[in-house]
Amino acid sequence: MCGIVGYVGTRTAKEILLHGLERLEYRGYDSAGIALLEDEGLEHVRAVGNLDQLKARKELDDSASTTGVGHTRWATHGKVSYENAHPLTGCVEDEVAIVLNGIVENFRELKGSLEQDGHAFSSETDAEVVAHLIERHYAGDLVEAVRTAYTSLEGHFAFVVIHRDHPDMLVGARLQCPLVVGVGEGEMFLASSIAAFLRDTRRVQLIEDGEVVAITKDGASFYSVDDGPREREEFEVDWDDEAAEKHGYETFMLKEIYEQPQAVADTIGERIRGGRLELEDIGLTDLETQNLRRMVVLATGTAYHAGVVGRYVIEEWARLPCEPDIASEWRYRNPVLTKDTLVVGISQSGETRDTIHAIRLAREMGARTVAITNMMGTQITQEVERVLYTRAGIEMAVAATKTFTAQVTLLYMLALKLAEIRNTLSPDEIAGLVAEVDALPGKIAAYLDGDHPIEEIAQRHHRAPFFLYLGRHIGLPVSLEGALKLKEISYIPTEAYSAGEMKHGPIALLDSETPVVCVATDSHVYDKVVSNIQEVRARGAEVIAIATDGNEDIQHHADDVVYVPRTHPFLQATLAVIPLQLLAYRIARLRGLNVDQPRNLAKTVTVE
Repeated sequence: MCGIVGYVGTRTAKEILLHGLERLEYRGYDSAGIALLEDEGLEHVRAVGNLDQLKARKELDDSASTTGVGHTRWATHGKVSYENAHPLTGCVEDEVAIVLNGIVENFRELKGSLEQDGHAFSSETDAEVVAHLIERHYAGDLVEAVRTAYTSLEGHFAFVVIHRDHPDMLVGARLQCPLVVGVGEGEMFLASSIAAFLRDTRRVQLIEDGEVVAITKDGASFYSVDDGPREREEFEVDWDDEAAEKHGYETFMLKEIYEQPQAVADTIGERIRGGRLELEDIGLTDLETQNLRRMVVLATGTAYHAGVVGRYVIEEWARLPCEPDIASEWRYRNPVLTKDTLVVGISQSGETRDTIHAIRLAREMGARTVAITNMMGTQITQEVERVLYTRAGIEMAVAATKTFTAQVTLLYMLALKLAEIRNTLSPDEIAGLVAEVDALPGKIAAYLDGDHPIEEIAQRHHRAPFFLYLGRHIGLPVSLEGALKLKEISYIPTEAYSAGEMKHGPIALLDSETPVVCVATDSHVYDKVVSNIQEVRARGAEVIAIATDGNEDIQHHADDVVYVPRTHPFLQATLAVIPLQLLAYRIARLRGLNVDQPRNLAKTVTVE
């Protein structure tokens, strides 16, 4: 997730762009850069690291340019480096430059075609192809060049183009990534978020998918990629600066809960294309993958719960024994590993100390190693043979939400890749599951946009002294994660158990004051879960059930039912966890707590 900003007007552009990037830095701080249109052509300055590194550069301190673009990068394609920092140019450095947020899925094919035409690339990024495509198609009309280039692109992206032959114009386009127009007096803005220009104007125009927009200091012109000019209404926002930083949400955590459709979609990205799974190489030949005897998943906290979800799908689909383990315990156990063991370490930050030490030990013992992380260039990426990246964007809240669903989604794809190579599922079965995975972002969005009784449930139970969470099979890690969220941000003592284990001790904790949250989505163990629910209700406890759309039977067994969209039973983890995130959130807010900075917790644990 990157931040982009553009300005055309009468004021000096540099400081305006830097301020806009300050407001967008939460979207990424691997590198940053700006390009300004000077009398002699385009000039740009870039720096690796956060925005302070860019501000320390002095090259353009004397610039009087009134047109420019800026970018703050969260790396997805290509390592964190100066060469991969935006703005990115075509073959002629001072002619055209672009800043881009998102992923160009078909960049390999486009790059090959451009190289055949003689274009030379200077970065490892997928985004650079856009600059070269515009260079290829430019014949004096920048809007037409952008429109033609847009029709060649696949993926989800937003970009802004600056060209030396158009000193008072910027051109932008978007597809499933944010880009908005800010309307000022004698000046105009393009940005990933209203926050970037809110200090200067509250007047906004929205850009639709499949549109190209050209801004000058006098206004914006909108064009459909397919059928010519369009009109666009202007409206005014009433956010203050603090609210704008959170995109209008009251907290970062709530914002990130609602970012999950995009985080999951970005994590899928080009890994599913044309109904086919295209997961990148995990460092094993097909024969080595077929000969694997065992898989170990090492993680902590929320990432460990994602690993438990992974166990169910990897064993079921790939028929490979899979053991999720807590990294801080596993590394001191003198574990038994062989070269036929694949060890996967999961860390959102890539800096979790226990997981790093555990994965290092696994590699020293001769196992094959893969990391799943959200951050490029971090320590865990240096310890393993291969890395699979989630693409959830920067997560500001301490309590993880969107990184969990992104990790689970990536584990689904890994399990299907292993199944494909090991021939443990038929091609038709894999195709059906791939289609269901690809549909998850839309189903998450549908749930978040719909009506659900979370507020009423939270109002009744936010003063409860204790919660119990129960689940079976895929519902167990969902329960573990839901209970963790409640503990982290509401400070209510909470336990999570396999529902079948409840009667072996935890049932003693139940009384009429105890809310019991049961994950009861449709599955082959649904009847067993219902039986456990009946045991709970016989002890006077109130049951809150998370169930699959259309299941009316569950209403006979629970006091409250929260429905989530239907999908394959093994994929329900990405959907069933979301009402539990929202329930924890609303309970914590009703208790007057700061959910973004819960006591005693840090976002990344870098000590043992």
